[in-house]
Amino acid sequence: MKRKFSPKLISYGAILLSNAFLANSVAWAAEEQEWGIAAMFRTASIPYDTSGGDKTVSSFVPMLFFKNDYVFINGTEMGAYLYQTEDEKWSFNAISRMRFIDIPASEQNAIEGDTADFGGQLTYQLDEQWAVETEIMSDSEFNLHSNLRAKAKYEKGDWEFYPSATLRYKSADFNSEYYSAAGQSIGAGVDLNLGVEARYHVISNLYLLGSTSVTRLDDNAYDSSIIEDRYQGELYLGFGFFNDKTKAPKPKLSNAPYLRVAHGWATPSNIGEIIEFDREKDEYNNQLTSFFYGHPLTDEIFGLPLDIYLTPGIAHHWSSEVQSSSTEYIIAIKAYYTFNWPTQWRFGVAEGMSYIDSITYIEGSEMDRKGYTASHLLNYLDFSFDVNVGDLIGKNDLNNLWFGYSLHHRSAIFENASQFGRIKGGSNYNTVYFQYEF
Repeated sequence: MKRKFSPKLISYGAILLSNAFLANSVAWAAEEQEWGIAAMFRTASIPYDTSGGDKTVSSFVPMLFFKNDYVFINGTEMGAYLYQTEDEKWSFNAISRMRFIDIPASEQNAIEGDTADFGGQLTYQLDEQWAVETEIMSDSEFNLHSNLRAKAKYEKGDWEFYPSATLRYKSADFNSEYYSAAGQSIGAGVDLNLGVEARYHVISNLYLLGSTSVTRLDDNAYDSSIIEDRYQGELYLGFGFFNDKTKAPKPKLSNAPYLRVAHGWATPSNIGEIIEFDREKDEYNNQLTSFFYGHPLTDEIFGLPLDIYLTPGIAHHWSSEVQSSSTEYIIAIKAYYTFNWPTQWRFGVAEGMSYIDSITYIEGSEMDRKGYTASHLLNYLDFSFDVNVGDLIGKNDLNNLWFGYSLHHRSAIFENASQFGRIKGGSNYNTVYFQYEF
């Protein structure tokens, strides 16, 4: 059962988001957007018969949230609204969703278990609280399954609750791929999942998050020789930053959309060494060129003047004597803090996900040294420092242009994330960029 994230899925999601935002960039929505970013810790029981007796597996799961009239990101899923009726009761969406395969942590890197599915979703809004969803989904090998889900939203004071019930039909191919031993075939089946998510508003933009669910496997899956438990439990706990629910959305934001063009050079140095200016040059001079779009979300958090953006991007890794060219797709949320000294300067930091279609030399060589299987999907960080060009040279016509440095970083969160291959390490690129706000 060797699985990996689908390049079609991740690249499709990034391109879909970028195109939707760019198409709307001329007449962009100046009001505050619906957004969030969270850090979640996931624990799930292992239904498989394990030789070491492992009963649970845990993973750190960073999550992004965003929603407008065109696209949505909701923690472990993203998609696009393709059609909606005028009364907003019916909608048809393209969707992709992360799916965890819960096996012992010690085996996750070798098997590359976690995957992601893509497909279509038809939603009917029954009333203000309840909705029904039907989905047809596939993994990267076109093993099909479908979902019929009833879900609701209830609010009481600072609490929000999201109960759901899902029937999942799994084709024989899907069931055989994920619930049987290699080379064996089992029949199709229907399993049932019951769950509830909760969100508690602590203060301002800070929320506590949690969810729990239980799944009952179908008879064909449960009777498989590799399955030990019919029921599988799942628990998420964490915190996040979202819109302050006690305040109406701002009708006008001070920050504007931007386009950023950067070029960078690989380095085998880690983040700590780079911050200390102890940077080592990549002996093969591997390079990348990246393009990012910044979509304004809000211009303050906890009352502080922080410009927050959703920033989809794409990076081209140039070929060299040790690697072929490759393409990297990124989606992240980025925060900027601006100060005057004596001209305008900014610090920025971004958190998100990065998928690359071909492992670069700088990552592959490190994984080989450490004995890991490299992961195409990794966590993404970006640290930047820039200066306003117009302010610097006294040209008001260039006040929308910034020039700066950014650290382009991919990593797997120190073996704590199964969705990133349960590895330690990644890659760093020192980049310089121009960023234009319009």
